[in-house]
Amino acid sequence: MADSLLIRCTKCGAKNRVPRSKLEQGLQPVCGRCGTPLSAAIEPLPVTDATFATEVEGAALPVLVDAWAPWCGPCRTIAPLLQELATEMAGRVRVAKLNVDENPVTASRFRIQSIPSLLLFRGGREVDRLVGVQPKSEIARRVERALTVTERS
Repeated sequence: MADSLLIRCTKCGAKNRVPRSKLEQGLQPVCGRCGTPLSAAIEPLPVTDATFATEVEGAALPVLVDAWAPWCGPCRTIAPLLQELATEMAGRVRVAKLNVDENPVTASRFRIQSIPSLLLFRGGREVDRLVGVQPKSEIARRVERALTVTERS
């Protein structure tokens, strides 16, 4: 299924599978349930205390959460790597960003004490965590390991 993306409708919440080939042709996907145009942007999703449960714990796909802060130099260093992973793994993994300064409840709930911290969720539960700047290859390896377990389940 790496040749398609899973895009959630912002209006009704339905999950839609969209072939990459259609996006490459410049076609605008629409929700199969309500007909609302879908955003096919492959950007990390900002999450907050209010949206974390829905967007991360309730996600159909595994979610890699980047716990970061704007003043953190290492966080700015790792951001382009996560953008690349979001694009490369679109439709298989969702990348989300949690600003720990603006969302202290979630940061405290998951005991985030150092940033950047990367938390990997599958089925609503944290299954892995990386702390500090990591090479892209290591992040991808850990995510792929979680995907392998997911695909076997």
